[in-house]
Amino acid sequence: MKLGKRFFEQKVDERKIPHDEPLAKEIISTQILSMLPIKDDQPVIIVCIGTDRSTGDSLGPLTGTFLQEKGPSIFSVYGTLDDPIHAVNLEEKLKAIHEMHENPFIIAIDACLGKLKSVGMIQIMDGPVKPGAGVKKELPSVGDMHITGIVNVSGFMEFFVLQNTRLNLVVKMAKTIAGGIYRASRAYQQPHIHELDWDNNHERTI
Repeated sequence: MKLGKRFFEQKVDERKIPHDEPLAKEIISTQILSMLPIKDDQPVIIVCIGTDRSTGDSLGPLTGTFLQEKGPSIFSVYGTLDDPIHAVNLEEKLKAIHEMHENPFIIAIDACLGKLKSVGMIQIMDGPVKPGAGVKKELPSVGDMHITGIVNVSGFMEFFVLQNTRLNLVVKMAKTIAGGIYRASRAYQQPHIHELDWDNNHERTI
């Protein structure tokens, strides 16, 4: 059955979602599903970028770890606390992913800095993310779409700002992102789902 390039007829607008919004996981899941291709042979790969050596930059590997802890998924996950994907090994890891998966659709996860009023927001956008841009690093772009979490304020001594970001906020954001991705993966493996209807019982189990 040909449903077109995307799950939904109209792409959901790019937006910022507060990590503590009660429906954040549902919104993230719906946004992801609206941007995924309909190709049975195109694997969906989650690439979580960052390092546990910096509190603010640990959003990616925390998200990857939380996803792995949820159990098997139709989405493959790379970048965890045990095996992070960071500035030093990014190119090597991306090359390996493309060797293991033919024509992958990559969703990149990364932390970023932004305006004070946007701290704690989760952004879902089409196209690649540019890792390291906030700390003036030149790294390859990653992803067919990306999810970023605004973990702290930009504009001054970004490296030290990342180092001094509250772990509590980063963990909460990572759990919200992981929950949204996991819900999307559950829906994506069911080809006839067009809407998400999460009852209260399902809310408790994810």
